[in-house]
Amino acid sequence: MDLGADLKGRRVLITGASGGLGAHFARTVARCGAAVAVAARRTDRLNDLVETLKGLGAAQAHAIELDVTHGAAIHACVAETVSALGGLDVLVNNAGIVRRGLAIDQTAEDFDDVMSVNLRGVWLMAVAAARHWRETGTPGNIVNIASMLGERVSTGTASYCVSKAGVVQMTKALALEFARHRIRVNALEPGYFETEINAGFFDTEAGKAMIRQIPMRRIGRVEDLDGPFLLLASDASRFMTGAAIPVDGGHLLS
Repeated sequence: MDLGADLKGRRVLITGASGGLGAHFARTVARCGAAVAVAARRTDRLNDLVETLKGLGAAQAHAIELDVTHGAAIHACVAETVSALGGLDVLVNNAGIVRRGLAIDQTAEDFDDVMSVNLRGVWLMAVAAARHWRETGTPGNIVNIASMLGERVSTGTASYCVSKAGVVQMTKALALEFARHRIRVNALEPGYFETEINAGFFDTEAGKAMIRQIPMRRIGRVEDLDGPFLLLASDASRFMTGAAIPVDGGHLLS
């Protein structure tokens, strides 16, 4: 089955798309011929990305300034996507941050910042998209980017682990409620991939020790996510909802 074929002409909104996995997912769906709206706070990067997406074959590409901590901005983002692309079929909730440090040394503001983006932002985006699909009577598909750390923990990322565990449980709860409206909700749980958030860490002794804990003995390459991501974003997963798929080289088994 050609998973990408199911995305040709689909309208996809991706948050946190100015870099890292978000930008990669945007390039992936563009190669499949989807129309793509990329949203993030750093619009300078988005404008460059839009040109790249057009060159890769995107049916359309549109940049939207978005801070997922602002409810009004989220509703405006969904409306702008619908206006620019002619509709919305798939929401990819990718925006996320991390505050590193031992929990005992972190402030309440550190915790709130992580929850505001990683958990509250995902909730608000999902609900805003679902309301659009309910009002228009059209089916929808939400792919939440969770994390392997939603199911296990690591030292120095406690608030991030808590937020991603919330995303996994949110995915299941919303999947149950949204199914009656023909809206599917699934999640990806990436393991360790080198991105802007953790750049350089895997060259340190601690990073190398972590790699040795992965049964496949390597960190992920972003293209390792393409198959699972396209499965969830396309109709190939049309009878799947409430699933959380780990892509972690077997790390959850260790």
